[in-house]
Amino acid sequence: MKIRRLSAAVAVAASGALLFSACTSPAGNDDPAEGESTATSAAADGPCKADLGEVTTADGEIKVSNEVEFLGYNSNTPETYSTYNSAVTDRLFSGFWYWGVDGTICPDETYGTYEALSEDPLQVQYTLNDEAAWSDGTPVTYADYLLDWATQAVTEDGKVTDDATETPLFNHVSGLTLGDYVPEGPQADSPDAKTFTYDYERVYADWRIQVNSPFPAHVVAEQAGVSTEELVTAIQDLDLDVLKKAAEFWNKGWLSQPGEVPDPAIAPVSGPYDFKADGWEAGQYITLEPNDAYWGTPPAIKELTFRIVGADAQIQALANGDLDGINPNGPTVDTITQLEQLGDAVTVETGSTLTWEHLDFNFKSGIFSDSLEAREAFALCVPRQKIVDDLIKPIDPEAVVMNAREVFPFQDSYEDTVSGSYDGRYDEVDLDAAKEKFEAAGLKEGEEVRIGYAAPNPRRAAEVEAIKSSCDQVGFEIVDAAAPDFFDKTLPNGDYEVALFAWQGSGQIASGENIYSTPGQQNYGGYSDETVDEAWKTLASTTDEAVHAEQVVIIEKQLWDTLYGIPLFAHPGVIASSSSLENVRATAAQGGIVWNAEQWIRAS
Repeated sequence: MKIRRLSAAVAVAASGALLFSACTSPAGNDDPAEGESTATSAAADGPCKADLGEVTTADGEIKVSNEVEFLGYNSNTPETYSTYNSAVTDRLFSGFWYWGVDGTICPDETYGTYEALSEDPLQVQYTLNDEAAWSDGTPVTYADYLLDWATQAVTEDGKVTDDATETPLFNHVSGLTLGDYVPEGPQADSPDAKTFTYDYERVYADWRIQVNSPFPAHVVAEQAGVSTEELVTAIQDLDLDVLKKAAEFWNKGWLSQPGEVPDPAIAPVSGPYDFKADGWEAGQYITLEPNDAYWGTPPAIKELTFRIVGADAQIQALANGDLDGINPNGPTVDTITQLEQLGDAVTVETGSTLTWEHLDFNFKSGIFSDSLEAREAFALCVPRQKIVDDLIKPIDPEAVVMNAREVFPFQDSYEDTVSGSYDGRYDEVDLDAAKEKFEAAGLKEGEEVRIGYAAPNPRRAAEVEAIKSSCDQVGFEIVDAAAPDFFDKTLPNGDYEVALFAWQGSGQIASGENIYSTPGQQNYGGYSDETVDEAWKTLASTTDEAVHAEQVVIIEKQLWDTLYGIPLFAHPGVIASSSSLENVRATAAQGGIVWNAEQWIRAS
């Protein structure tokens, strides 16, 4: 078995260095046999995808782990927005950029290009590849991006406004963010234009990643009973009669029933993969196959299957050959030991990631909703250091308790951010102080605290067990409320006192605004604070790094002082793949093991 580790602190300090090292082997130069891939094994010299040269798709199947049932073609609703669903859908869509292994924004010029024509005022021009098209043959055009803008701009009353209290017409996870920054929408000469511009009313810190992969406007138009041109006009005129029909389909029409492959008539794709017609067995797997209409480099291997296997069963499935690649969510102390036992049959990569574990309070209901003292009592009894020492350091010896949310311990700005925002008050368990806060909050012995998380997850079960061992001494009754449907039911419905899950980070600057601000689409617990809201607005409206750093300190301090929740640790990353696979590369960003799956090949 090959195991490589790289210090995250060293990796981030190096310009363009990877947070993970890649294991590769040389490829032969013989002509391929029929059904054999011409792709080569290539060592990447940066964080983006390697250039494999000419690729011919080989017969065969790659099987990777995915712990949750596929939810639908549209991953941009709060109910479907998760790394599990995006692991599938990201293979189906092309875009202007993708995340490199260290959070670098990597351009995909096979799809198109973009540039800032001016910075003040900010105007960004996008140009699509002339060949970029949906799998049904319809070109990808300005119409698709105008619809993409509308889904993040139009209110249920048919307005475009910066009033955050307005209700969006479309159930987009980003709310009305894009309309706030680009109130007039993208501009082009015609609905079928391949070039269009976005004129920002004010600077947006993350403009480079604001626009990427759209959904097909021609499908939405047909479902709304109009032509694509009429849909474009309806969006430009804010015609609610048409837009309400479009939104009804966008919100619900792409949701899937388990086992029912989306109809290609309403779910065309623009990426290298498409749904296999009979490739979905509910609760078991979903299989993708090459998109025959794709204009770019085809997948190196014909079928990519996502098998639903819990973290606790993935290693055995890898050993049995039921999986070719795994990316266990929440690797435990035993993960590396078990992988070592598989010997040279597997290749393993470990390292730090841009994903972090946290405990979030429910501000909508329950004992923590309106009592800071109750939240403080809980925070004072959570054994953060013990959790890190027992569960994380055996995987990543450099792991530390995380005391920020927007900056990671291995990043250069971490120490300055923490020193300006947090005084260490919850670093160590203090049961006496916790009991005082418990009593001051008026809580009674045996107060039930349901800690919800997605099951099965052995490491989170161990985290809850450690919390229970400590916090029950204060007077709480900690209940392990793990559930398989945590993300699609428990979390959005608020059926918990404390939610235990992870946010997957990236190179984004202002993404946290959607989590902590009022009323952020991912602010599941209903937290609201004016200081935090204003700081996010200031941060998001500039590209000045000094202002970013200043506002992050303000945000972090207020989140600690009001106890939005409790950060725990940055996730250690572990991926393992069959040694017969080449070009598998770990990533610290949110793409997971399959971020470059179309490049994987079998060793000859």
